[in-house]
Amino acid sequence: MAKNTPKERKYAMYEAILQLKDIDECCHFFDDLCAVTELRAMEQRYEVASMLMDNKVYMEIMEKSNASSATISRVNRMLNYGTGCLPEIIKRTKEAKKENEDESSDR
Repeated sequence: MAKNTPKERKYAMYEAILQLKDIDECCHFFDDLCAVTELRAMEQRYEVASMLMDNKVYMEIMEKSNASSATISRVNRMLNYGTGCLPEIIKRTKEAKKENEDESSDR
């Protein structure tokens, strides 16, 4: 009979993610690893988190992302009570995108 012990986190996948070279390789990696529905769910949660951080209201988020109010609520709870990593990454990504746009407009 299997023991009912908590599963330990396996770090090999996270270490592999850190080795990805570019966005295309990253997309291919996750296409190979995840089902389409899993990827779309993660992409949707990221989009919802980004919109929540932009102070969008639930109705607008539901319309733009097709996320349910339950999904939006779960993502909002994670933003408020999670580790803080996702909000930091979203912020960093937006800053990098803005810098790239600024550099492009300077040319």
